[in-house]
Amino acid sequence: MLFILDFDGTIAPADTVDALLDRFAGPEWHVVEERWVNGEINSQQCMAEQIALVSGERDDLEGFLKSVVVDSSFADFVRYVEPFPDLAVVSDGLDFPIRHALRHLDIPIYANRMRFRGNGLSIEFPHGDAACSVGSGVCKCAVARSVNAGRGLETILIGDGRSDRCLARSADVVFAKGALRKFCEEESIVHSPFETFGDVLSVVRRWNARGREEIPRERECPLLPG
Repeated sequence: MLFILDFDGTIAPADTVDALLDRFAGPEWHVVEERWVNGEINSQQCMAEQIALVSGERDDLEGFLKSVVVDSSFADFVRYVEPFPDLAVVSDGLDFPIRHALRHLDIPIYANRMRFRGNGLSIEFPHGDAACSVGSGVCKCAVARSVNAGRGLETILIGDGRSDRCLARSADVVFAKGALRKFCEEESIVHSPFETFGDVLSVVRRWNARGREEIPRERECPLLPG
């Protein structure tokens, strides 16, 4: 098994980047966001323009980015699944707050590279892909293919937003919340809705209780209520 885990809105209940922009960028970031939603710019362009608007003392920025809170049930989930699947955090957010929030867990992280510069931040896109259909800073489909190359592991996506949509179409099992859940419903993508990693863990425990080495295929995926 290969678990692909989103971060903002998933491992971290709040969206770190939106919270950062609310605190340290002017209202212009909403204009950039609207251009992205309307399809005028892609995700990578949107992120670059928004991060360029961030302004603040380094101590203040660093303190804020180190204050990100993760789902209280996430550590239990990791402890339970660590023996049998591979895990990768794949986020179209910023690597600095993710690495700090998950510093006590040995999980590979794929995210946009953030750096402090003067009284602001800079961003690079080491996991972008020119072929990405939505121009994400991190192409989750490309990362999943790379991590899974030659291994044939079944892919389980856990996510909540627009950057998860492409991978949701091809993953063997999808756990979805928020905007991703709505997308899956609209596109008839079989998925397990969830709110916390406690919900996900309940399903995974049921898989394990069956004594099966293979996870359920999409059509067999147990759905949570609601």
